[in-house]
Amino acid sequence: MSHPSVEDIKINSRGLRGTLLEGLADPVTGSLSFEDQRLVKFHGTYQQDDRDIRDERRRQKLEPAHQFMIRIRAPGGVFTPEQWLRMDAIATRFANHSLRITTRQTFQFHGVVKRELKATMQAINAAAMDTISACGDVNRNVLGCSNPLLSGLHAQVHEWAQKLSLEFLPKTRAYYEIWLDQEKLADSGQEEDPVYGTTYLPRKFKMAIAVPPVNDVDVFANDFGLIAIDDGAGGLAGFNVAIGGGMGASHGDPKTYPRLGNVIGFVAPEQVIDIARAAVVVQRDLGDRVERKHARFKYTIDDNGLEAIVARMEALAGFRLQPARPFHFEHNGDRFGWIEGEDGRWHLTLSIPSGRIADRPGAPHLTGLREIANVHRGEFRLTSNQNLVIANVPAGERKRIDTLVRDHGLDLENRAPTALQRTAMACVALPTCALAMAEAERYLPGFAGKLQPILEKHGLAEAPILLRISGCPNGCSRPYLGEIALVGKAPGRYNLMLGADHRGQRLNTLYRENITEAQILEELEPLLARYAAERQPEERFGDFLHRAGLVALPPYPTHVQVGPAEAEAVPA
Repeated sequence: MSHPSVEDIKINSRGLRGTLLEGLADPVTGSLSFEDQRLVKFHGTYQQDDRDIRDERRRQKLEPAHQFMIRIRAPGGVFTPEQWLRMDAIATRFANHSLRITTRQTFQFHGVVKRELKATMQAINAAAMDTISACGDVNRNVLGCSNPLLSGLHAQVHEWAQKLSLEFLPKTRAYYEIWLDQEKLADSGQEEDPVYGTTYLPRKFKMAIAVPPVNDVDVFANDFGLIAIDDGAGGLAGFNVAIGGGMGASHGDPKTYPRLGNVIGFVAPEQVIDIARAAVVVQRDLGDRVERKHARFKYTIDDNGLEAIVARMEALAGFRLQPARPFHFEHNGDRFGWIEGEDGRWHLTLSIPSGRIADRPGAPHLTGLREIANVHRGEFRLTSNQNLVIANVPAGERKRIDTLVRDHGLDLENRAPTALQRTAMACVALPTCALAMAEAERYLPGFAGKLQPILEKHGLAEAPILLRISGCPNGCSRPYLGEIALVGKAPGRYNLMLGADHRGQRLNTLYRENITEAQILEELEPLLARYAAERQPEERFGDFLHRAGLVALPPYPTHVQVGPAEAEAVPA
């Protein structure tokens, strides 16, 4: 039986409604129809099943153990303590008793069954949150720099993340009718959407805002990126614009590849929405709607040429971009421990392994953060590196927060136990992700534990090496920006990628293909030994691999490029 294309499903969906209401009410199955599984993504949820027990259920002639992942729309990743407590209650009542911080600076719930899906959505709405556009062929959650040092500039950037998110929400009222039981109007299913039209975008679209010198959002991995430029007095002069980043790829398909964004110019604050809308509209009109694997903005740019895309964006926006202004990134990680902001408030960044917050023996993290939320009067900020900032703490409250952190095993001196684990990231992968070819989140602790003795052997125990693991080549954990990265190829086998930098400005490259854990460790040890013996002061592992000629450049562009004409070095 052939299924309709995703494009046909969108066209015939009546503004993303489909038959979702009927499917949710069907008590016979825990699944939605093929068409509705595609549409429900636009509402912020994916249908999944537990792959650990899939074969056993098949043998018992049962349908898969269907469940839903729900993702919050949270531009800039900021939550109030009250919202935190509501999310904790939702995770405990409807989901799998855990919260997961994603690499897009928001929360996911896992394990919600269909009969409770609508009640979960309503509980999210009651907490003054929603899931609109957290998934689907639209603009996704907008990232904003979490750097707590720059309190004033951070607040402005957070405001822009909110503005961009609201600007590009679909105009259909389907979400409110289906999940919140709001009244249907006369034109329900016929609403006009001036940005998305009836077919929305060819694929997902991602935006991020970075504040130099910290690139914690990996701005160049996004379809559309903004780099905040300080006006010299702590205010915002405007933004450099980057387009065409993306991490997704497919094994064995040379038409797919990771790509870093091009910096194409500078805009004043009042021009931001117009240039962002121009980028979205260009992708809507020119993106590949036949081959979904080739439908991201990065391929549209490469197929049509950067200069042509920029010219089209400028025509739609009604102005010419100014030349890009100098900027410099020092790193793309988080700063852990207590940091005092410009306004005298304090911010505690905690390392959360793979972003998973749960109660485990000796580490009741979910309970601990619930207790912190009960006394905290600031806010919680999520980072794009899956970590957590307890933000805006008065100096007099630090001791109480520290006590709760210590009592619940949330961190060791406010840090993960090793430098490797502090910077590592992994996607969810098995058992719920349908695309996963190998383990990632569940594999990260064990792999890091086996790599750590090798680092210690060569005096690299505290070397800040950026490790990322992905269960498949689609790149949710941004593996192609890891100094060391494992990309799943099959159960227990990975592609070993090496040589990215620590600023998010250079991709890594394939070093060994389809190898086991033992082979990975065997390949890494001599490289780490040479790094320990030959590195220059402050030289990072990825930079050393290139300087020493140990890693070759891949056939696609690996560095961030500036300007729509000849590539130039990013200003240092």
